[in-house]
Amino acid sequence: MKQLAIIGPTASGKSDLAIKIALKINAYILSIDSLSIYKEIDIVSAKPSKEELSSIKHFGIDVLNPDEYFSVDIFIDLYKQVLFECQRDKKNLVIVGGTSFYLKTLIQGLSNIPEISQEVVESVNKKLKNLEECYQFLNDLDPTYMSKIDSNDSYRIEKALLIYEASKLSPSKWFELNPPKPIIENLDIYNIEVSRDVLRQRISKRSKKMLEMGLIDEVSFLEQKYTRAPHSMKSIGVVEVLDFLDGKSDKEQMIELISIHTAQLAKRQQTFNKTQFDGLISAPLEELEEIILSR
Repeated sequence: MKQLAIIGPTASGKSDLAIKIALKINAYILSIDSLSIYKEIDIVSAKPSKEELSSIKHFGIDVLNPDEYFSVDIFIDLYKQVLFECQRDKKNLVIVGGTSFYLKTLIQGLSNIPEISQEVVESVNKKLKNLEECYQFLNDLDPTYMSKIDSNDSYRIEKALLIYEASKLSPSKWFELNPPKPIIENLDIYNIEVSRDVLRQRISKRSKKMLEMGLIDEVSFLEQKYTRAPHSMKSIGVVEVLDFLDGKSDKEQMIELISIHTAQLAKRQQTFNKTQFDGLISAPLEELEEIILSR
């Protein structure tokens, strides 16, 4: 079974390339996108069309409800399920998306967490009723580890507290004694190179297309059904529409802000991809298909 990954900034043409490659090498596709994982967030996430999704089996799309939390642990479990199905069906696997942090985790692996009893779970749940107090306790215990965690990040605070309560070790000490093991090895990673000007044009075009497809109606529906509280409602494309609905901007300003914020995200993605992966194979989109198929 062959596995490969296609990464690149948002709006660089990753999804189209992945479908082309998957059809030619008899593969399934695993999406690594922190928005496409959610049901009902279709336009904002720029998911592949229904026709594209029906042309080849995709995983990692429409898995969670928008008010559910997407974590790296969920992604790892999803990858293991996909791997099983690929092996069973004698398929190769194309991993594609813009949330390259999850791909990096596949390569680096995750440390095991200690065995957690029901008693520990109940104890931690009680303490989590005062999230601020939990964060302060953990920050005093392990300031280095907690410096990477936001004081409102209830998921990661809970995980850190569970590790401490179950092991009586600080999270840093636990991970030092239990180093991560790679989940996937020998993975070819292909990166789409695209100039800043071309990418900005593509982003601007896509932002306008999203508006034409019903972006405002989608965000209004999501707000009515799930409120503004879920993490998914803080995403680029959602926040700007909510500001428009609040009267903070007009439609033209809203689209311009979506394009600006998306371009800023794309720049961060490009920096991450270039600095975090060894042996990255980079080329323009029009050359990458031939490079992938020749290997």
